[in-house]
Amino acid sequence: MSIAPWIDDVALRTPDKIALHCAGLRCSYAALAHRIGERAAALHGAGVGRGDIVAWLGYNGSAQLAILFACARLGAIFMPLNWRLTAFEHRAMLAAAMPRLCFVDEPFVASCLHGDVLPRGSRGIALGGSHPPGWQAWDDFAVSIAGLVAPQPAIDPDSPLLLCYTSGSTGQPKGALLSHAALGANADGSVHMHGMTDQDRVLTTLPLFHVGGLNILMTPALRAGCTVTLHPKFEPDAWFDAVKRDGITLTVAVPAQLEMLLAHPRWADADLSSLRMITTGSTTVRRPLIDAVHARGIPLVQVWGATETGPISAALCEGDARRKAGSVGRAVPGVELSIVDGADQPLPAGQFGEVVVRGRNVTCGYFGDPQATQQALRGGWFHSGDGGHLDEEGYLWIEGRLKDMIISGGENISPAEVESVLMECPQVAEAAVVGRPDERWGEAVIAVVVAQPGAELSGDELLRRLQGRLARFKHPKEILVVDALPRTALGKVRKDDVRKMVAARTPAAATGVSI
Repeated sequence: MSIAPWIDDVALRTPDKIALHCAGLRCSYAALAHRIGERAAALHGAGVGRGDIVAWLGYNGSAQLAILFACARLGAIFMPLNWRLTAFEHRAMLAAAMPRLCFVDEPFVASCLHGDVLPRGSRGIALGGSHPPGWQAWDDFAVSIAGLVAPQPAIDPDSPLLLCYTSGSTGQPKGALLSHAALGANADGSVHMHGMTDQDRVLTTLPLFHVGGLNILMTPALRAGCTVTLHPKFEPDAWFDAVKRDGITLTVAVPAQLEMLLAHPRWADADLSSLRMITTGSTTVRRPLIDAVHARGIPLVQVWGATETGPISAALCEGDARRKAGSVGRAVPGVELSIVDGADQPLPAGQFGEVVVRGRNVTCGYFGDPQATQQALRGGWFHSGDGGHLDEEGYLWIEGRLKDMIISGGENISPAEVESVLMECPQVAEAAVVGRPDERWGEAVIAVVVAQPGAELSGDELLRRLQGRLARFKHPKEILVVDALPRTALGKVRKDDVRKMVAARTPAAATGVSI
């Protein structure tokens, strides 16, 4: 079914129950349902209808969720933008998607003002602060459509609702479309893995522009009628305060966040007694990190998936958190997992291959890219690019990625995208970008470059060229200058050999910059 009635259904049962605790304000389910109705009317008044795209750029907040559910009522598509990206990166995505409306929260209006971000035909709505010519302030926008009532058309569960851009191995971000049914399947998976009830109190600190932040706990909790504490962004002290103050029972934290929490002076003595589990994922989780959380008496459960799977495909439940520590669990109900070889033939338990997924949670395809869609969904299975195996009990163990994708602090980083920008420097002849294991971030971005004959390369100069072109988290932590890159007989860079080269060179031995 469509997710459009989720909030209304809970509001009918428990209208006064707090749905969201955000930015010091509390919003009941009845108030949230009313706000969604107003936003749906506003979107309808602005000409938004079935299949139209509405973009959002801003920190986590109740307004973002209201726009999501308003889109769901109209059959429109919600496009959350990663606020860590630059205006240059946003402009490319928006030019591809051509949203009818783009809502921009106050901290990001200035970057849009100077970045010429919106394509012609898209209308900008500023939620605060000054705004570019041709844009409209939210208050003026709301007044202009006051009194309108949104229609409530029948929505096909298989129609797209969410458009999330994810870095691709080609260097060009791809827009994965997720349907109403996919969000419903993720909610089912979340309820299963967490044993969620309406008595749970959920803390969300992951950004809602990621499917992990939006769909592992946030949207399932609202469907279930939980109370959610929503932070604009992650801050360790605010995390500890919220867990104690609000009696949090469930939360999601990627490994980089967990590392920060464990390194914090409050970790050892913080009151975490209300937490019945912490969910993690997005990248490899070190066994010492798992053990450290378990030492506080809190089960740490992993979830596995991708933007294209919404993301919940496999999950480790509480009862297996210690027995199967290190595994990402079994397929959640309604999802099938398989391990295949290079010819897409299934492999038996224990054998390494590519992890493929089939189920209602899987993407409808990539927006405007039928070729990439056909390749990723060939044979009716989503090909994840992750390598691993299933054990005899059906538990999935991820052993690495078949793609070159780097995951640093929970963010997907395309090496090809970074390489492309580095190669724009006239002094650079070749560039290869790889990930190096990092205890805090999971992986660190490392660039290996070759200078043009007779040219001198400066790591600082290369980093300056990245400013404004790539988000800060994509910038290399080290730039190594070498005489040549290892290549195959056909001239292809051997990335495995580049990784070995990086592992063999200490930062002190590197020519260039370490940041």
